[in-house]
Amino acid sequence: MRIVLGVAGGIAAYKAVLLLRLLREAGHEVRVIPTQAALKFVAQPTWEALAGHPVTADVFHGTDTVDHVRFGQQADLVIVAPATANLLAQAASGLATDLLTNTLLTATHAPVLMAPAMHTEMWHHPATIDNVATLRRRGVHVLEPDSGRLTGQDSGPGRLPEPEVIAQVALDLVSSSQGLQGKRVVVSAGGTQEPLDPVRFIGNRSSGHQGVAIAQAAAQAGADVELVACNISADVLPHHPRITTVTARTTLELGERMQERSEADVIFMVAAVADFRPKQTVETKIKKDSANPEATPTIELVENPDILAGLVTNRKHHQVIVGFGAERADAHATVTDLGRAKAIRKGADLLAVNEVGQTRGFGDVANHVHLFNAHGEEVAEISGTKPQVAAGLVDQVVSLLTP
Repeated sequence: MRIVLGVAGGIAAYKAVLLLRLLREAGHEVRVIPTQAALKFVAQPTWEALAGHPVTADVFHGTDTVDHVRFGQQADLVIVAPATANLLAQAASGLATDLLTNTLLTATHAPVLMAPAMHTEMWHHPATIDNVATLRRRGVHVLEPDSGRLTGQDSGPGRLPEPEVIAQVALDLVSSSQGLQGKRVVVSAGGTQEPLDPVRFIGNRSSGHQGVAIAQAAAQAGADVELVACNISADVLPHHPRITTVTARTTLELGERMQERSEADVIFMVAAVADFRPKQTVETKIKKDSANPEATPTIELVENPDILAGLVTNRKHHQVIVGFGAERADAHATVTDLGRAKAIRKGADLLAVNEVGQTRGFGDVANHVHLFNAHGEEVAEISGTKPQVAAGLVDQVVSLLTP
């Protein structure tokens, strides 16, 4: 396998030497691309001796073979370790100031893993948080740094994970990266909105982050993906050459979009769907009658169709359908109790059930799902960032598709 190992300028660059040795001992061809700052921590001869290739940070080196484009295009896997705050910022902004950042812009088909390393204050800075979110939204895999001793007397989150961990995570990305090659995947994401009048609607707090992450993971696994986006903000929507996006606002519109795409090999029904909609939508804004406080309007609701159940009922041969269920424990049942019952009732191949609340489930936060089959048996439990949960779900689907 052809691997690009990018090395940014941080004290943790010495660990990248050990990572390079692990990758080479596993039989992979590794092209090391350091930044100029990285060469101040580990010199060029060390990289060349261990990689068996010439090493440079100069974008004008190898102009006859257009190396600044060729390395990214030919890579099967790209690893950046350490990824400093500066490197994350450049990558998120699409800057191409040296050979490494040029390579990152051309590596559009290979999985990219970044392993951050920096001081805790840098990792927690709003700019870094935004940059990491941007990269993850684009499909880049960004590891969480370890917590421990840093440079000097500092200690906290920001330590580079151990080389063995980085190597395993990176190689796992490739081992399952083509599991959906040639497959057509449809993902619904976000939350439906049911209009009351031209201004107001009945909706929910779904941001679309988890569905978008699943669309990205499926695309990275080789699938051609259609994302049906329900009221998702533009900054959350993905940018991937194998993802096309259509929009839906209401549950009825979403049902139509999903029905039009019901021939797909895999369907992820992730969108949070309103169970009810107003029986009538008022054409003008509903106003409060201050002179008659008791004249409060009454809103009559009607039940929306069950889109997931309809897809399952009319499923195609060899099709895999994955549903999502947002639940909250009560005095009578746990989240898993509720999820198990829903899985049996819905009949999807897999139902991912997660607990939601004011600070859980919704938005760009960590997620934790229980995965049930159509018989209500829990087959997996996946937790982590939403991209990590998405990757785990895609792996489960690949295992169902594999004969």
